[in-house]
Amino acid sequence: MPQPPEPDWIERRLVGARPQAVAALLRYFRDLDLAEEAFQEACLRALRSWPENGPPRNAAGWLIMVGRNAAIDHKRRQARLTALPEEAAISDREDTEADLVERLDATEYRDDILRLLFVCCHPDLPATQQIALALRIVAGLPVPRIAAAFLVGDRAMEQRITRAKARIAKADIPFETPGPKERAERFAAVSAMIYLVFNEGYTDATPKSERTRLCDEAIRLARLMLRLFPAEPEMMGLLALMLLQQSRRNARFDEAGAPILLEDQDRTLWNRRQIAEAFAMIDKAMLHRRPGPYQIQAAIAALHARAERPEDTDWAGIDALYQALERHAPSPVVTLNRSVAIWKLHGAKAALEMIAPLAGPLDGYFYFHGVRGNLLEQLGRGSEARDAFVRAIALATTPAEAAHIRQHLDRLEG
Repeated sequence: MPQPPEPDWIERRLVGARPQAVAALLRYFRDLDLAEEAFQEACLRALRSWPENGPPRNAAGWLIMVGRNAAIDHKRRQARLTALPEEAAISDREDTEADLVERLDATEYRDDILRLLFVCCHPDLPATQQIALALRIVAGLPVPRIAAAFLVGDRAMEQRITRAKARIAKADIPFETPGPKERAERFAAVSAMIYLVFNEGYTDATPKSERTRLCDEAIRLARLMLRLFPAEPEMMGLLALMLLQQSRRNARFDEAGAPILLEDQDRTLWNRRQIAEAFAMIDKAMLHRRPGPYQIQAAIAALHARAERPEDTDWAGIDALYQALERHAPSPVVTLNRSVAIWKLHGAKAALEMIAPLAGPLDGYFYFHGVRGNLLEQLGRGSEARDAFVRAIALATTPAEAAHIRQHLDRLEG
């Protein structure tokens, strides 16, 4: 008699199998809504069947087959062709799910999940809809939890996801196996989406809020992608970058929710286990000798993590890495970030001269005016610094950002 699994064990298996199962059902039915509904039906049957019969040897295979059969029977009922079979005929599949998995090529599964992720990253969708759809379809987060993360109502988030699905349906995305060029393009889009998910949670000042959990979901998606593509150095770099940023979670904000600058953080609060994993991931990525933007950003974060004290930071090395990043992925934001290293190496005047040409493209960017205000303050140009800080507050996207800039204004007024 099989030992019934614990409910939390069942939930972990369902969550872990979701990307693979939904991806396979999407390939089979070519319908995102139907694939999701089929998976949900399979989960309901698992919750009824597994406690009594014991867990299957392959949860994903079981869920794929049960979901597929349930969806087929649903379509038949709609067409009034046949009646729904008894529950046992659908859910009691013994070990046949193992046979199903053996018949499905590993590469096909890999392309299924990549396609599922890419569907969520369709370029016609706004970034917020991409993230919401990925969290719902791939990660399986309930709508109320996604809504709480985005600080909107459940109904508004449900409508956002529904609109995203409608756009996907109209786009008529082809389901053929992607070639090498298209796969590379999809991989880049998926990587960007994962990092967007991470940043949605990273900006929250409340350590245990729903929104901060998005960081964990992004890291989980990156680990999934690495299981599918274990030789992709850019995904290694992305995972390392997120681990290094996440390692500072407990030191980034004070009790009032105000951000603490990197140089002022209590480094004993940094998560050394995550830092060690990130270091190992960077070393592994470097063996491939295919540097990319995520790897370079991870290397920059690693130099910060290696410094036991702020004054030990290798700013020359950071400047060199930012120059490499400017070659791989040039953007005004990269140059703005590099200006901090220039400030540390050559002074505020040199840094201010560097960012002067960025005033146009970054006029609507909070961090540009925050950095500029700091540099002007360092140079004793208080009136100009005050104007820059006022502009930064107007562009702040979170209360924590605005509170941090107000501290600078208070100091200037004092």
